[in-house]
Amino acid sequence: MTFKLQQHDENFENIEIDLLLESIYRYYGFDFRNYAPSFLKRRIWNRLRAERVNNISELQGALLRDHTVMERLFADFSINITEMFRDPSFFLAFRKKVVPILKEYPLIRIWHVGCSSGEEVYSMAILLHEEGLIHKAKIYATDMNKKVIEKAKKGSFSLHKMQQYTKNYLAAGGKTAFSEYYTAKQENATFHSFLTENVVFAQHNLSTDGSFNEFHVIICRNVLIYFNRDLQKHVFDLFNESLTRRGILGLGSKETIKFIGNENDYEEVDVYEKLYRKK
Repeated sequence: MTFKLQQHDENFENIEIDLLLESIYRYYGFDFRNYAPSFLKRRIWNRLRAERVNNISELQGALLRDHTVMERLFADFSINITEMFRDPSFFLAFRKKVVPILKEYPLIRIWHVGCSSGEEVYSMAILLHEEGLIHKAKIYATDMNKKVIEKAKKGSFSLHKMQQYTKNYLAAGGKTAFSEYYTAKQENATFHSFLTENVVFAQHNLSTDGSFNEFHVIICRNVLIYFNRDLQKHVFDLFNESLTRRGILGLGSKETIKFIGNENDYEEVDVYEKLYRKK
C-alpha cells in the first residue's frame, strides 16, 4: 500500500496545524502554539512522512489515540542541537568578562535553559572549576524534554566526539588536558561526577512554567529563534523576573536582546557573543 501526502492550500494547512497544536495542549498539556510557524511546519511534515499518514488531520487523530506517536512528535519539536563548548568564543568571553563579576559574589546561581543532553552544562561546570568558582555555584539545568534530561544526568557522551570537543575546550581558554575530565570506556566518555555535584537537572517548559528562583546568570542559547514574537516576549519577561539586579543574560548567536522591546533595561557585556547585564 502506498501513501501519498495530500497538499492543500496554505490557509487550510494553517487551520489543521492550529487544531493539531490545540489538541496537543488540551490533551497532553504541551504548548507549542506560539512556536515559529516555519519550524513547526517542517517538523510536522517530517513526522507525517515518518508515520506514513496522509495529512495533518490524520496525524492529529493518531497522536490522540496513541501516546507513542505524541512522544515521537514531541521529540521532533524538541531542539537538541548541542555540543561541548559550542561556539568557543562565547565561553571565552564568559571566562574573561563574566567570571570576574561572579568572583565578587558569595554564592552564584546559574540557570541553563534548554540544556538538551547537557553538553553545555558540563562545559560551564568545567569552566567554573578552572576559575575556582564551582564550589560556590549552583547550576539549574532545565529542558522540556524529560528524556534528554535523563541523558544529561548520566554525563556520558560519544567518545568519537571528544576530538572536536577538545578543540572547542582549548579555543574557549581551557587550562588543562581535556581528557582529565572524563573516563573513556568502550565507545563513551563519562565525565567525572564532581562536575555535577552542584547541578540540578529538572524538566521546565518555557511556554507554560513560571520562574522558580532568582539567578545571577541565565544562559539560553539558540532556543528563542524557534518561538514567535509573543512567546519570545513571554520568555524574556520570565528571564527579567528571574534575574537578580545586575544579573547576566547569555543568548545565542542568532538572537538579540532587541526581541523584547525593553532592551534599554540591559547593557552590553559583549555585543558579539550576546552577553548582557541587567541594569
